[in-house]
Amino acid sequence: MKLLENKRKLRSLREFLYILPFLVLVAIFAYYPLYGWFYAFFDYKPPFPLTWDRFVGFKWFHTMVSNKVRIAQLLSVLRNTFAISGISLAFSWFPMMFAIFLNEIKCTAFKKFVQTVTTLPNFISWVLVYSIAYSVFSSTGAINTVAMSLGLLEEPKIFLASSDHIWLKMWLWLTWKNAGWAAIMYIAAIAGIDEELITAAKVDGASRMKIIWHITIPCLLPTYFVIVMLNLANFLSNGFEQFYVFQNAFNKEYIQVLDLYVYNLAMGSGGYSLSVAVSMFKSIVSVVLLCITNGISKLVRGHGFI
Repeated sequence: MKLLENKRKLRSLREFLYILPFLVLVAIFAYYPLYGWFYAFFDYKPPFPLTWDRFVGFKWFHTMVSNKVRIAQLLSVLRNTFAISGISLAFSWFPMMFAIFLNEIKCTAFKKFVQTVTTLPNFISWVLVYSIAYSVFSSTGAINTVAMSLGLLEEPKIFLASSDHIWLKMWLWLTWKNAGWAAIMYIAAIAGIDEELITAAKVDGASRMKIIWHITIPCLLPTYFVIVMLNLANFLSNGFEQFYVFQNAFNKEYIQVLDLYVYNLAMGSGGYSLSVAVSMFKSIVSVVLLCITNGISKLVRGHGFI
């Protein structure tokens, strides 16, 4: 009995050592940077070190809610953040439907080709994505060149340096880049559906669309709801790279989301301490949203996701 218990302890230790490197990476890249929150309570001026004579307490947090210019900027940034996140949330069903119809392709070679082509953009950096966008949509890009040569346009149309429908454009680029990767989880969930259910439905004369509607979609809904709730928890986090590479003087008013605003505040105007305060505010709100969505998950599904 004691030998069996020692074997269990040894196995537990070995399994812990398997995940230890990942725990170290999480600690280094996710928790150690929280040390930087100290800058929000100091009047930091680079390259001088932090000293207690520069301690200002909650001055920068007070500036966020008392300065009219800052309030107007934050409201504009929050409008863009909520709009872009709202569009992504409204179309969060798209990867699920893409996975469903991809699964319905009977030609295995074509199915693998489509899945590969739609997944590869996820591994391309946003800098390269913008390079593609510039090559296609700039004033000297492929679309303007072809349209002018065919006589469809008299002068080049400016696509990238325009704020028209910029929120929708950003969602389209994000969908093109991530749709194939986001569908992988649903494809795995589809593979886990009991084949006996589908066979029984076919015996009863159900068409492919009825099988999708009455079997496939209901089986995918638990996965879909978990992903939606995680997206709700990250509602204020749109990312940074996409909007940084696509921003310009013409669309900055509508493309500047919260993450980009924090960067521009620190690197553009030198407001390091204020940018940290805004970032702290975003992190705290994100944690609150995570707790709220986890509570909703417990009420709706009977159990949370954390």
